[in-house]
Amino acid sequence: MTYVTRRSLLRGAAGTAVGLALAGPFRGYVVHAQRGFPQIAGYGDLGPVADLRDGAVRLELPSGFQYRSFQPRGVAIDGTTVPLPGRHDGMGAFPGPNGRTILVRNHEINGNTQSPAPGGVFERVLGDPAATGYDRFANGGTVNVDVDGRGNVVGTYISLNGTQMNCAGGMTTWGSWLTCEETVNGPDVGPDFTNTPNTLDKKHGYVFEVPAAGVSNKVPITSMGRFAHEAAVPEPNGKHIYLTEDNFGFPSGFYRYVVPNKPKRDGFVANGGKLQMLAVAGHPNADLDLQQTPGTRYDVTWVDIPNPDPDMTGMTNNEAIVAVGDQGRARGAARFSRLEGATYADGRIYFTSTQGGEADTILGSNGTYEAVNDGYGKGRGQVWAYQPGPERLTCVYQSPGSSTLDLPDNVAASASGALVLCEDGSGDNFLRGLTPNGELFTFARNADATQVGQEFAGARCSPDLQTLFVNIQSSTGYSIAIWGPWADGPFA
Repeated sequence: MTYVTRRSLLRGAAGTAVGLALAGPFRGYVVHAQRGFPQIAGYGDLGPVADLRDGAVRLELPSGFQYRSFQPRGVAIDGTTVPLPGRHDGMGAFPGPNGRTILVRNHEINGNTQSPAPGGVFERVLGDPAATGYDRFANGGTVNVDVDGRGNVVGTYISLNGTQMNCAGGMTTWGSWLTCEETVNGPDVGPDFTNTPNTLDKKHGYVFEVPAAGVSNKVPITSMGRFAHEAAVPEPNGKHIYLTEDNFGFPSGFYRYVVPNKPKRDGFVANGGKLQMLAVAGHPNADLDLQQTPGTRYDVTWVDIPNPDPDMTGMTNNEAIVAVGDQGRARGAARFSRLEGATYADGRIYFTSTQGGEADTILGSNGTYEAVNDGYGKGRGQVWAYQPGPERLTCVYQSPGSSTLDLPDNVAASASGALVLCEDGSGDNFLRGLTPNGELFTFARNADATQVGQEFAGARCSPDLQTLFVNIQSSTGYSIAIWGPWADGPFA
């Protein structure tokens, strides 16, 4: 098989069939990118704003915006003595009773209990106090939260327990949340990246479906693959579900699941479908983690994954984490650097490559340009858009540096089609906005002195588009409801 080198792909992308000049609805991204990634005022300058829960300053926001944090780690889950865990992560927002919102929220808990406990941290499921989770040793899961647009919680219950590293996911149009495990831990695999022994009952690394108005059946959709899942975004008709993969230090892939049933009719996603991986047409193993010219477009195709749930017995974590992706790359699938958040908007799937954008060369100490070593995780982030039908992939934005956009992670679409980007950098973290015209602006800063360097996660607009829900993802994290003069800026 012929492989495109990292350097030759970039040369080809400048003007050959590998990368085409952008036209049509993404033209704004190109024009503004060529002017040097300008930033616009958005909603104006940020200033400290007191949390209406207790008066503490946890966010900096533009003038006129307010917020209330809710459900910090440690509060008791309704009807139980179980304390809510931290690591609030990806989240779906569904219409609730009396104009409220039902949030289905992930808790990205790794590790495992050292003695059997029903469902790990999530000990009970509503209506069944003795219920065990998918894996009695695993600590993660989801909770469903009935909340109004001002962050006042009406009720909470456990909707999935006994899973691990529930990171992102995606909302379906049939009223459910697809929650994704960002791991391949299990009794068949060696210790993970934390060097924690795998004292687990079940294999992990799957997608589970969670109803917005019920509890999960706790049965993994194994045909969606066993890998470090991040997001899962269905097409509105449910024909395909697009999946991102977050492999730190290894290549990541962009996948789709060909759904074998009609989920809008049936109300659920069936197992037994086909898993595929994106490839650049005519250019096997294209290195899309490299520096891109925003607006560059690729014609793409899909390659089949023969065994989405392979036998990993005796594998190390490093071997297991690429066992599915390597099947696709053997057939020419493209390489990305840490694919994380994804969302559907305007007929396209937008997704972030959190550490994409590695330069092909760097200026060395002797004043000459030197090639960088191959690897993953050297860029500050990219935003991509895949368009079904025409089968096109476009790099719509690439961060020029950490001070402009630093490691975009979860992503959501606003009413206007502007994207809400959650940063996951090592210093100050912000909520950024990216307009359809390619203009970046800053909307919020994490100003909580107890959460320095902690990421934003799970951004999601309420069904009535009046509230932005978002999480602070840490061991002592919490959720936040933000509202204000949306009509005065680019999100409206």
